[in-house]
Amino acid sequence: MFVHHKLTANKQTGLNVVKGEKRHLLKTIIFTICCAAVISANAQVTDTARTKPADTTAGRFADTAKKSEATAPQKGSYVYHKPGTFIIPAALVVYGGLSFVVKPIRNVDYYFKGYVARTDPNYNSKAADYLQLSPVVLVYALNLAGDEGQNRFVDRTALLALSGLFLTVADGSKYLAHRDRPYGTDPLSFPSGHTGAAFMAAEFLAQEYSWKSPWYGALGYTIATTTGILRIYGKAHWFSDCVAGAGIGMLSTKAAYLVYPHLRKVFVHTGKHGRSAMLVPTAIDGAPGLAFAAQL
Repeated sequence: MFVHHKLTANKQTGLNVVKGEKRHLLKTIIFTICCAAVISANAQVTDTARTKPADTTAGRFADTAKKSEATAPQKGSYVYHKPGTFIIPAALVVYGGLSFVVKPIRNVDYYFKGYVARTDPNYNSKAADYLQLSPVVLVYALNLAGDEGQNRFVDRTALLALSGLFLTVADGSKYLAHRDRPYGTDPLSFPSGHTGAAFMAAEFLAQEYSWKSPWYGALGYTIATTTGILRIYGKAHWFSDCVAGAGIGMLSTKAAYLVYPHLRKVFVHTGKHGRSAMLVPTAIDGAPGLAFAAQL
């Protein structure tokens, strides 16, 4: 009897050690993702600081907010797109893609599925639905409160719409990947749309406000990372789905800020009073269209 109890106690101790190691691994991965996001935000701020006030290669926009040249980024130049800032999101997309062919990466997906099943099998929350676009809400709330970001309403809204269009197009890869969700509810698991939208919004916040403080970007990326984790806990996505969605979301916004100055020259009309009007490509529920925006 004594031996039996001793063996049982040793077995239980071993299980506790294993669970502790797994929890430590989960925390390490989450911490790594958050660190990568903060590094990305800081890289953007560094790129902004290197831009010379006289650099007008990307053009100036008439409806860009007036800020001090000593503290604000070059108006309308969208200087956050040095090649190095694309490395992290591209690496995230590559990681997600490799999960289809590299077994160890795919095993990480199965590990997290099992971890969630053991630790919180009854999790059921809609929090990710509300969190995913909260950084966008924050951008407009800050502007409404008088804390102006990189761009005024017309350009900012056009950039957001263009980011959403790019994200919608990329999200169409769900139908090509045809990956089943963790519990087989449908074959539209890869990439994670919620996570993509959350990181698109986080990058939007970073683009508009990281030149003021890197904490804006850190806050946005933390919210986005939380969204991805909640999607895993909600059993809607594999880990690699969310990693790829994060990269796609960031790249969608970066691409929008990169090409927008060129599109603006095509779509913007400036009236005799110096006010601008434009047609902006949009996508609502996957349906492409055009939105009209005018400076008041």
